[in-house]
Amino acid sequence: MTAEPSRDPQTARHDKRVAFGILGLVAATVLIGALAPMGPSAGHKAAALAPADDPACAEWGDGCKVCRRLETGAACSLPGIACTPGKVACLRGTGEP
Repeated sequence: MTAEPSRDPQTARHDKRVAFGILGLVAATVLIGALAPMGPSAGHKAAALAPADDPACAEWGDGCKVCRRLETGAACSLPGIACTPGKVACLRGTGEP
């Protein structure tokens, strides 16, 4: 014997309200996601130049290798075999000894 679904009008109205409630929540979530700002970078100034792109930085490194700006371009040392690179930072500005 299979149970036949209930044809109670009150249950049908309740099911419709639940379905429309879920549909409304989904629509609101999608709308909020589309209209919300894209994180901390939205509306802020562009990030500072990387040391390799900054002409005021003469020497930069990441804890594993050091690069120096020369007239012919950048020259970098070789990293150690077990080195874990860190954040790239400017080590010496142009005109500093």
